[in-house]
Amino acid sequence: MRRGRFAPTPSGDMHLGNAKIALLSWLQMRAAAGVFVLRIEDIDIQRSKPEITERIIADLRWLGLDWDEGPGAANLHAPYWQSQRTALYEEALARLKQDGRLYPCFCSRAELLAVAGAPHGLSSEGAPYSGKCRHLSEAERMKKAKTKSPSLRFSLGQEATLFVDGIAGPQHFPPGSGGDFVVRRADGLFSYQLAVTLDDAAMEITDVLRGDDLLDSTPRQLHLYAALGLTPPAFAHAPLLLGEDGRRLAKRHGDFGISSLRRAGTRPETVIGWLAYISGLIDHPEDVKAQELVGHFLLDQISHKPFILTEAMIRRLLPDTTR
Repeated sequence: MRRGRFAPTPSGDMHLGNAKIALLSWLQMRAAAGVFVLRIEDIDIQRSKPEITERIIADLRWLGLDWDEGPGAANLHAPYWQSQRTALYEEALARLKQDGRLYPCFCSRAELLAVAGAPHGLSSEGAPYSGKCRHLSEAERMKKAKTKSPSLRFSLGQEATLFVDGIAGPQHFPPGSGGDFVVRRADGLFSYQLAVTLDDAAMEITDVLRGDDLLDSTPRQLHLYAALGLTPPAFAHAPLLLGEDGRRLAKRHGDFGISSLRRAGTRPETVIGWLAYISGLIDHPEDVKAQELVGHFLLDQISHKPFILTEAMIRRLLPDTTR
C-alpha cells in the first residue's frame, strides 16, 4: 500500500504555500487509496512551538485534510514528533560512523548556518562546503577538539545522482553537489537531512510530495538512503507560491496564514478551490471540498510553474464583508 505524508515545521503558522503542498500530498494518497501520515518536524526545539503545532492541526482539519496516522489518529509508527525520535538518529549516526562515512568538522557556526531547520534549497546554506576538515589528520582533530566541539559531516562519494521526479521530471546532479553536509550540529542538534530520511524510512513512506525548494536536497537524502541500506520513496516536487517580489512566500510578504483566513470568516471550500486552481487541478477558481477533487486527481495535472501571489488575490479569498 502506498504511504504519503505531510510534515510541517511548527516554527511559523501554516500559510497558503504550505496548504497547497498539504492538499496535493493528501490528494495523491487519497486518489491512490493509500495511507496519509501527519508528522511534526520539530527537531529544532528552539524554534518550534507547541501552540503553532496546535494551530497547524486545527487548520488542516478546517480545510478537510484528514490523516490516517499521526497526532490524534492511529499511532502504528509513533512517535510523530521528531523531537521524540532522537534515539533513531543516534543509532544511524553510530552506523554511519562505523562505516567511515562521517568526519568531525570544526568550522565556525557562521559557516554552518541553517543546517538544522528544514532548508529552502541548498542556496540557503551558502556556498558548497569546501571539504576543509575532511582530510585533517587524527592528531589535528584531537588538537582542535580540545577547544571546540565539532559538528559531524557526511562524506559524499563520487557518484552522480539521477532520479525521475514525479513533477519536475528527470534530474541529474553531478558528484559532490552541495558538498559534504552536516548530519549533527556542534550543539548536538540533528540535521533536517538526516531526520527526514530516517523518519520517512521508518514510517515506510513510499511517496514524498513537497515544495520544489527541496528538490536539490533530494540527492543528499538519496545518498543517506544508500549508505544506510534503506529504500527511498518516489519524490515529486511541486512549484512554490511566490510573493510579488518573486521570492518564496514568507512573513515579509504579509499575513497569508490559514488561521487568519479562518478567523476572517473565509470558507474552507473557497481556499481549497483557489489552491486547486493555482495548482492546475481545475480551470477556474470555485468553491470545492477537498474530497470532491480526489476522483479526478492526477500528478500529471499539477502545474510546473510557480504562482505569484498578490494582495489583490488574497482579498478575493476574504468574505465580501471584510474586503
